[in-house]
Amino acid sequence: MQRSSNDFWVGLFVLLGGVAIVFLALQSANLLSLNFESTYRLSAKFDNIGGLKPRAAVKSAGVVVGRVDSISFDDKTFQARVNLSMQSRYAFPKDSSLKILTSGLLGEQYIGIEAGAEEKTLAAGDAVSTTQSAVVLESLISQFLFNKAADAPPAAPAAAKK
Repeated sequence: MQRSSNDFWVGLFVLLGGVAIVFLALQSANLLSLNFESTYRLSAKFDNIGGLKPRAAVKSAGVVVGRVDSISFDDKTFQARVNLSMQSRYAFPKDSSLKILTSGLLGEQYIGIEAGAEEKTLAAGDAVSTTQSAVVLESLISQFLFNKAADAPPAAPAAAKK
């Protein structure tokens, strides 16, 4: 009888440890967020979202104020439509702007929101019109290389050397 009681407690401890590890893995991968606060939805259109993914953070002054709810493609304007789920306790002016930023050099992307100066605030269902697309590292490198090639002096023809 004593052995089965010990087996039960060891099994329960192992099960709780496994649940804790799965919970931490989902939290660190941004796949699980336990947020029971009320939210409101906003939408915005971007020319290029880079590597932005659903559940990415929406930050203002480094504080997470919402999450990316969904991403879709608008085939009429040929832009990416990003739906945001913002926490109700944070109200931003209507002229606020959104930027897609990267944490670190090659880190994950998130949306940064800069508050505007207007007195009216964004409400559920509003669309943010002032957006700045993601900076794509490959296009920056190609622009740099193209500009360096354009600045180089032209090569002298072979016939002129003789």
